[in-house]
Amino acid sequence: MKALLLAAHGSRRAPSNSEVAALAERMAGLAGPGWAWVGHGFLELASPDIPAAVDQAVAAGADEILVLPYFLAAGRHVREDLPAQVETARRRHAGVAIRLVPHLGAARGLAELLWREVAAADA
Repeated sequence: MKALLLAAHGSRRAPSNSEVAALAERMAGLAGPGWAWVGHGFLELASPDIPAAVDQAVAAGADEILVLPYFLAAGRHVREDLPAQVETARRRHAGVAIRLVPHLGAARGLAELLWREVAAADA
């Protein structure tokens, strides 16, 4: 079974963290069969942190976890911090395949999505 972990920065503002949690819930509602868990975790400033979120996914029965960095640019968190946390999680959960997928800003179709949002706002 797969899991999807939406990995975000975290904020001191609770409403910002709630937005990430709500997005993860919406994504969970779109998950098809074969997905044991869809959730979120934060690098800092909020809970659950990334290790706790990985633990939740494993407890839900995931044997493969895809970590989606919810970041627009490949800054230090995307290039260094998240890969380090994923590597630590791999060591803690040796029987689970944990894979870091490209960050949101690198997503194919992002430009088209943004134009659709502009067109909808301009209508």
